[in-house]
Amino acid sequence: MTRAGPVVGVDVGGTFTDLFLFDARASRFATAKVPSQRGHEAAGFANGLRRLGAIEDFSSIVHGTTVGTNALLERKGARAGLITTRGFRDVLEMRRRDRRHTWGLWGDFAPVIERDMRVEVGERTLASGAIRGAIDPEEVRAAARLLLGNGAEALAIVFINAYANPANELAALAAAREVWPNENLAASSQILPEIREFERSSTAALNAYLQPVVGGYLAKLEGALAAERFAGSFHVVQSNGGVMSTATARRFPVRTALSGPAAGVIAAAAIARAAGFPNVVTADLGGTSFDVSLVVEGETSLAAQTTIDFGLVIRTPLIEITTIGAGGGSIAHVDAGGLLQVGPESAGSSPGPACYGQGSDRPTLTDANLVLGRINAARPIGEKLAQLDVEAAKRAIGVHVGRPLGLGPEAAAEAIVRVANAKMAGAIRLVSIERGHNPARFAAVPFGGGGPLHAGALIKDVGLKAAIVPRYPGVTSALGCVIADIRHDQVQTLNLTLHGLDAPALAARMAVEAKSALAVVEAAGLPIERIDTVFELDMHYVGQTHTVSVPLRTELRDGAVALTDEMVRSAFERAYQASFSRLLPGIPAKIVNLRTAAIGRRPHFDLAALAGEAEGMVENARRGTRPVWLDGVWRDAAIYDRLALPVGTTIVGPAVLEQPDATTLIDPELVGRVDRLGNVVVELAA
Repeated sequence: MTRAGPVVGVDVGGTFTDLFLFDARASRFATAKVPSQRGHEAAGFANGLRRLGAIEDFSSIVHGTTVGTNALLERKGARAGLITTRGFRDVLEMRRRDRRHTWGLWGDFAPVIERDMRVEVGERTLASGAIRGAIDPEEVRAAARLLLGNGAEALAIVFINAYANPANELAALAAAREVWPNENLAASSQILPEIREFERSSTAALNAYLQPVVGGYLAKLEGALAAERFAGSFHVVQSNGGVMSTATARRFPVRTALSGPAAGVIAAAAIARAAGFPNVVTADLGGTSFDVSLVVEGETSLAAQTTIDFGLVIRTPLIEITTIGAGGGSIAHVDAGGLLQVGPESAGSSPGPACYGQGSDRPTLTDANLVLGRINAARPIGEKLAQLDVEAAKRAIGVHVGRPLGLGPEAAAEAIVRVANAKMAGAIRLVSIERGHNPARFAAVPFGGGGPLHAGALIKDVGLKAAIVPRYPGVTSALGCVIADIRHDQVQTLNLTLHGLDAPALAARMAVEAKSALAVVEAAGLPIERIDTVFELDMHYVGQTHTVSVPLRTELRDGAVALTDEMVRSAFERAYQASFSRLLPGIPAKIVNLRTAAIGRRPHFDLAALAGEAEGMVENARRGTRPVWLDGVWRDAAIYDRLALPVGTTIVGPAVLEQPDATTLIDPELVGRVDRLGNVVVELAA
């Protein structure tokens, strides 16, 4: 049972570590934003926690991390080995016969597990689940010893058709454990018992590739917490937006691939729902990237798989997030064709933007916003610097952008911002218009350290109805760690035809899966109000390849699931009709996979607790005026202390709202209104 006390969310990004503390007993919250220490994350992690109080007093810490994502993107995972069925050694390289460059027959791809680290053994499991050839335990042990001798730190066992019957895989796993020196080994049927050989192989291989990295990282954090006499629970946000124990994260590190960004989406969706905006685009602008996700009718968009980089496919439930290299630290340059580009290369936290004065002379989006007067040089966010160097930013922009384009420093800086805004608008169109949604029905939720600076541009460039700037935009992902529910997802391939379906047998299988998922949630060690079970089928018509997701309107009650074949049929037809606007009468339907989720609902977090005072004078929040470059000219903008603005305040642009974790720009022709939750809702002026 978790003891009562403050709950802390920690989001470790490439530039800053963001923290949010909530103490329900004392009705108190606190925030902090400290520099991340790349390579020494545990030190930065503990340093941020100390800003909030005595670590030993915290009841639980929930962490959103990008360690797994960075390891995949930078190809800095562990040396892993693979034991597979004889004849299937090259599945990881064959992939789906896709290629990096669509037009052309050349390309390059190296799997995360090299060919000499992939060993074949004799076994055969048929698609029916029948075992034609059992494993030889000694052959498996010899393969494991060979991989250890070649330097393997982790092991994945992937046998053909193991989704239908995992017996051979589990026997091989038991044999390998006899010689393997650590816990970094797993069978694909434990990670993804689902049809499709490449996706299962890729997910298992990437899981092994990440196990020593994520496990070692978590061990360092736990060591730092133990040194501070922390006795509470420590959890990790997973890519589906739910929370899992560190034990689960060590077993399935592949589920942390989008951990940090997912926490931000969860918080942004909750803020938008509470503010009365069910349809939003979340827009997280951090130091290195711009992440967007669609929330429709209050629900986040979940996908069954994602591609982290070419050929690196992860098949596990995750929030759909589109990422582009347009963060505050994204470097601006003029390419060989004379075109201005912003990103994807980033200055990161070290050396950081030119204005940080840490040795970089290359201009970034942050430098451009500083030169344009949108950022206060004397009040940089976080605790990294006391002052930003405006002249260094001007020099960098002049040399790398202004001179090649024949522009002055202000015009060059504005060009950088416009290019970045165009990239951000393109990402939002990608997740909205290209999926059939009218952006005029959606509001943006800009957050991260830089998101609120571009809220007005997103409204005007995309045609969004509004922007909801959270009360603490710079630590929104950390807030998401505090409010995210506990969640465990499972999948199992069934391959059943709908005609002649044995509904009671399927219901019994669903109950077994639900009880298994429930056990994981109950063991997580966080306070929960209730546990919901959610079932979904992957189905298609016979002869089709791709499936549609079919939610079932039933759940586990008193240890059983109520289900009829008519419930399944009508659910499939609703889902297929919604996706394709027609049905295919006369063609039999097929159930491919059963997906089960157990969701432990954490105690309700009242976002009204974050709001400022309802009483007060707007003038008490005013900090004078400052020239800001807008649309090619300098204009005087009113400057406000954002956190001192009372609820109900209306601010007419141009104006700049400053706070320790972010800066908000309200453009001309826009107005900002402080709602009852302390959000600033930015809209076009009437």
